[in-house]
Amino acid sequence: MNEVETTQLPPNATVSSSSSSDTMNQELLQKLRLPDLDEIGQYLRSFSAPALVSVGAVAMAYFLATRPKALPPVCDLQNQSVPVQGEDLARRSVLSVGDEPMTHYYEDAKTIYEFLHRGARVSNNGPCLGSRKPQQPYEWLSYQEVIQRSENLGSAFLHKGHSKTNDPYIGIFSQNRPEWTLTELACYTYSLVSVPLYDTLGTEAISYIIDKASICTIVCDVEEKVKLVLQCLSNQTHSVKTIVLMQSPSDDLINMGRDADIHILSLLQMEELGKAHRQTPMPPEPDDMAIICFTSGTTGNPKGAMLTHCNIVSNCSAFIKTTESMAPLSHRDTHVSYLPLAHMFERVVQGVMLVHGARIGFFQGDIRLLMDDLATLKPTVFPVVPRLLNRMYDKIFGQANSGLKRWVLGFAYRRKEADLQRGVVRRDSIWDKLIFKKVQASMGGCVRLMLTGAAPVSSTVLTFIRAAMGCQFYEGYGQTECTAGCTLTMPGDWTAGHVGAPLPCNLLKLVDVTEMNYLAANGEGEVCVKGANVFKGYLKDPEKTRETIDEDGWVHTGDIGKWLPNGTLKIVDRKKHIFKLAQGEYIAPEKIENIYTRSDALAQVYVHGDSLQASLVAVVVPDQDFLCNWTKRTLGLSGTFLELCSRAEVKAAILEDMVRLGKEGGLKSFEQVKAIHVHTEQFSVENGLLTPTMKAKRNELRGHFRDHIDSLYAQMRP
Repeated sequence: MNEVETTQLPPNATVSSSSSSDTMNQELLQKLRLPDLDEIGQYLRSFSAPALVSVGAVAMAYFLATRPKALPPVCDLQNQSVPVQGEDLARRSVLSVGDEPMTHYYEDAKTIYEFLHRGARVSNNGPCLGSRKPQQPYEWLSYQEVIQRSENLGSAFLHKGHSKTNDPYIGIFSQNRPEWTLTELACYTYSLVSVPLYDTLGTEAISYIIDKASICTIVCDVEEKVKLVLQCLSNQTHSVKTIVLMQSPSDDLINMGRDADIHILSLLQMEELGKAHRQTPMPPEPDDMAIICFTSGTTGNPKGAMLTHCNIVSNCSAFIKTTESMAPLSHRDTHVSYLPLAHMFERVVQGVMLVHGARIGFFQGDIRLLMDDLATLKPTVFPVVPRLLNRMYDKIFGQANSGLKRWVLGFAYRRKEADLQRGVVRRDSIWDKLIFKKVQASMGGCVRLMLTGAAPVSSTVLTFIRAAMGCQFYEGYGQTECTAGCTLTMPGDWTAGHVGAPLPCNLLKLVDVTEMNYLAANGEGEVCVKGANVFKGYLKDPEKTRETIDEDGWVHTGDIGKWLPNGTLKIVDRKKHIFKLAQGEYIAPEKIENIYTRSDALAQVYVHGDSLQASLVAVVVPDQDFLCNWTKRTLGLSGTFLELCSRAEVKAAILEDMVRLGKEGGLKSFEQVKAIHVHTEQFSVENGLLTPTMKAKRNELRGHFRDHIDSLYAQMRP
């Protein structure tokens, strides 16, 4: 999704992150350093005015003589999607061959199992999965070693009683590491199904998933997770018979498992067991189930999205097809795996790497050491999420704390942005050498392809990072129910404010949401997806499946989209969380929150209203990194973060800034909040106010701030 925002870049602008997980990125961000702009300024001031003009003229002449030509776009960028015959108001990518959605790219790679074997062939058994210990180089498993170990582990699963038709589900409860991918590939080698678990779901959700999928075997990375599973299963009947630990289990842990009638053994023991009882691989068919990916959801129990090999392969293939002209991948590429493998975004990226025989290097497991991993690995492919981009942006502009620094940074940015507008992506300009070289080096210095998704990213941030990194940088939109992505920005279209055109693997259409006055005939409505990447439904939950997939096979996303004249999609609203005010007006709070979080002073906003009230109120969390500078600039006030948050004039100024942004963003009077409560602790997964994918848990937020909300409404009464 992508929030609506212009691409103007105020010289002192900041865009605050909405994620409490930003603390994980501090080590990375600490090393995001610009060159010393004071030295640049002193150097410039040493010239006389005529000399500066002469230097400028020479620099401009050099620039005009050496600037590269734009690569030809893959299609007419003014016509990126076209209507589909026989599907009312549906559109497809212009890159699609006919109206049928794309299912695969390579004839010898129609399942993830075949992805792995193709990768082994095209890389000539090159390095596949890599990991490292602190201060050490990466150590690599070759493709053949991965294949061999996957067959050993998969054979052990079969020896334990699993098969395609009997107990096919294997739980994986681990941080990203080579053994995670080995376990998944072991499942695919014998047509079994992987079921990721993650501790941010909470113990109740973990118990629910184990019970829902009747999981008999779980593979864990550390003893703490084994103990958490045992805690979840205590005092209840369960299906778990075996827990495999990626390290050697202690005697105490083995005894704890024995008390629960669960066999606990190491991954090495499991592989030896499979080696002694080797089974011939039983590869899956494209329509066989590959993964049950449980979505966290904002309310209720998680839902298990059933995804086939064809679903995943088609999504990977559509990305390959879209990017092949400007960012073709090969066995020479390297990907850094740090985004959670429990989510489909990272899984699809890994699939794209495997099918090309590329390398996947895993971070050390501590996000604070990611910078060191990047410097050692030097990845060429770097997927990111908006919260990291926001913090990168804020960190860079936070260093530009003087008029001269802001001017130099803004000038360099505008020159790089002008290149982007011409379709030129480069990192060898004079501005790269002077300003952006250290930003690029902080990511390892070799990144040539970046991809963002999973949440909205502001146009300002996206355009700036595109310019600063000087690489192919795509934005996608989608959800687990369409595997990962259903749209992607086209190579050559480096404009922001939209999420691109439909992927070749699916069709898109917009349907009426009359209560919100969005009509498909006007090119607006709920985004619906149909194609090879659309999931098969929720595990053992036909009612939820019917709510999401209609009788014609269209997944209803709950997002409101708008077709732009060039055939790209813009996400403008959210259907799911609408409510009525007392006067009967419909409110979509997420749209309002996206506008308000553009305030330099704010990190997070929760907008509340209900049918018993005639106006909206909000809980706001100021940005700890930027509130002090903001209040000094706007109010002339100084103080600590907590002191400023407690001051009435700061609260009034924040509300005034929000209302200003609301007017600029086109909010109607009844959509503007009338009062706010200032909260100093960010909403997070840990305090139960965000989902693991960083979406607001609105019911929990409402309950958590109930007293403050009631107080705000009480103060507003005459």
